[in-house]
Amino acid sequence: MRVHGLRNLAIAALALALAPAAWSQPRTLDFGQAVDMALHQNPDLRAVQAQVEQARAGVAQARGARLPRLSAGLGATRTDDALNAFGLKLAQRGATFNDFGAGQFNPALPGVLGVAPANLNHPAPVNDFSSRLEAQLPLYTGGKLEGYLRQAHAMLLAAQAGDRAARQEITDHVLQAYDGVWTARAYRQVAAKALQAAQSQVNMVENLHRQGVVLKSDLLAARVNLENARIQQQQADDLEAQAMDGLHVVLGLPLDQPIEPGPPVRVRMPEGTPASWIASAQAENPRMLALDEQVAAAGGKVEVARSDLYPQVGAMARLETHDPDPGFSAHSYTVGVQLSWNLFDGGVTRRAVDEAAAAREALQLKLQSAREQLGMQILDASRKASLASSQIAGRELAVSQAEEAERIVEQRYANGVGTLLELQGAQAMLDKARADLVLARSQETTQRAALLLALGRLDAASVQAR
Repeated sequence: MRVHGLRNLAIAALALALAPAAWSQPRTLDFGQAVDMALHQNPDLRAVQAQVEQARAGVAQARGARLPRLSAGLGATRTDDALNAFGLKLAQRGATFNDFGAGQFNPALPGVLGVAPANLNHPAPVNDFSSRLEAQLPLYTGGKLEGYLRQAHAMLLAAQAGDRAARQEITDHVLQAYDGVWTARAYRQVAAKALQAAQSQVNMVENLHRQGVVLKSDLLAARVNLENARIQQQQADDLEAQAMDGLHVVLGLPLDQPIEPGPPVRVRMPEGTPASWIASAQAENPRMLALDEQVAAAGGKVEVARSDLYPQVGAMARLETHDPDPGFSAHSYTVGVQLSWNLFDGGVTRRAVDEAAAAREALQLKLQSAREQLGMQILDASRKASLASSQIAGRELAVSQAEEAERIVEQRYANGVGTLLELQGAQAMLDKARADLVLARSQETTQRAALLLALGRLDAASVQAR
């Protein structure tokens, strides 16, 4: 009995392990959680963050260029080259008169000055073990290092602004996908009510046809209308499925992973007037800030190019040791200051300055155009958002009116006073009013989000549950 019990338990555990994924409950994500997930998994945002790190490394590199550069080296050499061998002996403090061929010099011999000293011209191989410690410090670069630092710092600020812009754009994408699911579900509810009404009409017409009150043509027309309502219901179901797929893609989730969006949301309208929005957007919109910093970086590039017109001054200090055996016996040092100045290069440097200045001007004009377009975008989004908000109240009233009209026409038809065409027309008007209300609410969300995105203020906190 115990063996059978253990076997049954093992079978049950295996069945649970192999249970279909459909048993798992969908994960519910509210809008804030959806935004967090998208921000952590979006590859475009990770690429932008890599650019920020790249720019930060550029700033550190530019700052490091202003500090002393210290280098060290070790070497081992063996040579019988006459010049190098004699030079190494001097560096080792080991040169003797015999290295000059003093043993072959005999003043008594005629033509002694023409004798080639063998030790000097054909020396024995010399071993040298050397070490070197050298420091270099730029004293004046004509503004080159300052230009590099300004350029790197501006590029870092531009990358950080680009990161903020990317985050807001991802938030907007999540909002459109998230709200798109609820909009599709609202359309599906409209289609479901239309299907219910069409089925009710068929039942009523069938009853009246059996009583001989209406013609068979009315019954056929009611059934055709029912089939059309079923098709619209299927289209609404497909629209919701497509919206869910879009939400999966934005969140970076597999399409077969079950999720359920949290409560529907609405975007809070910012305070202020369009004029104040345009003014504040210049200081808050991250895309504008990024372009502004790119202009500053271009200015740094102009400084770098112009620095080649001025002298370059640097200091150097070097400590060396040379020894025929591994060691550090013979020391020497060298200190100095060097000035270099490119006096003539055929105008290459000046043309480089002109090129950098033209690139900066092009970016300035691009920034000016972007600011003007941003103002137009803010005005357009604010108008559309205001219009959508106004339409919602009108659409709600239109739905109430259409519902009452449809009820009256249905009662007239049931009493044999109205026609089926009038009844179907009233139902179509009701369906349209409901769909228009859904569209108005979706447009309000979209346009308010577009306005906040243009202002540089779109984040999860600006989106609230309805």
